[in-house]
Amino acid sequence: MENLRQSLQAGLELQALAGSLPEELAQLPGVSPAFRGMQLFKWISSGITSFSQMQNIPKVMRQQLEQTCCIRSSHVSQKLVDPDGTVKLQLTLQDGKCVETVLLTDKDGRKTACVSCQVGCGMACAFCQTGRLGFSRNLSPSEIVEQFRFLEEEVGKLDNIVFMGMGEPLLNLDAIRKAVAVLTHPEGRNLSGRRITLSTCGIISGIHDLADNGPALRLAVSLTTADPTLREQLMPVTTGNPLPKLKEAIAYYTTKTGRRCTLEAALLAGQNTGTESARRLVEFTQGLNCHINLIPWNPVEGLPFQEPSSKECKEFILQLERAGLNVTLRHRRGRKIGGACGQLGKTQ
Repeated sequence: MENLRQSLQAGLELQALAGSLPEELAQLPGVSPAFRGMQLFKWISSGITSFSQMQNIPKVMRQQLEQTCCIRSSHVSQKLVDPDGTVKLQLTLQDGKCVETVLLTDKDGRKTACVSCQVGCGMACAFCQTGRLGFSRNLSPSEIVEQFRFLEEEVGKLDNIVFMGMGEPLLNLDAIRKAVAVLTHPEGRNLSGRRITLSTCGIISGIHDLADNGPALRLAVSLTTADPTLREQLMPVTTGNPLPKLKEAIAYYTTKTGRRCTLEAALLAGQNTGTESARRLVEFTQGLNCHINLIPWNPVEGLPFQEPSSKECKEFILQLERAGLNVTLRHRRGRKIGGACGQLGKTQ
């Protein structure tokens, strides 16, 4: 971290290694022979934060790496803890921009990292705080992996990772592929792909790419409503990714991968919770291998929406279940620290 501070003061940018694979580390200047790449990878995956901790790496090699590289390029600039146990970290990146990452703990004690993939978001969903920030840039593989590392340092070993933080994952899929490769590497963190979920607002080309080229992980699609007119108003992405084509893409993904897809809906009082909304959602799901995940809207100051009542949610769920759908109502966590779904970016 010290060499990172010095480089920032000097206006230099160091190459972050947290998102690098063994074969890439072996290609760094001064790293030789090739097996040193795997040694470096194992040290970085163990959670060390400085080259001086790498006891089996020659001192000269460590000193050379310190001149041009850093293990992590970001640092924790804010930590917030909700009374319900949710932890939100704000990370400041090497260029001074910020992103947020959240630790969620379920009723069974399982810990999930909610990770960001972009600085801000360009999707402009009407009910989302992050969408109000606009898009700044994609995160690098290292900046993605670093979020996971920082959360583990705060709360211990994590069980799952979800790409549901700031940004649209399918618009930064190459970086996510690399980050997943690092986190699932058998000589590293060795996280199972079955414990990784990617949530998209519905980028059709990206869903096809994910189905054809991996990585093998769980897919969640933020549908919100199957009413095309309302969805276009709430989620501008619908214009270039219409619902009929989106359904075809989801069907392609589930058929190609053999994995069930989760359809997510942020429930907005009086907007997408009525009988007609239920009917359209049931119709959309016909022929799909999917599960429905409902998320009561989390308040964002300045947005013209209301939280649905418990009764409203229960009645909507009942209509879906009567049609034979599998439905889960998500428990809301992290709302007091701006860490709940749709609230990220609130503290920036």
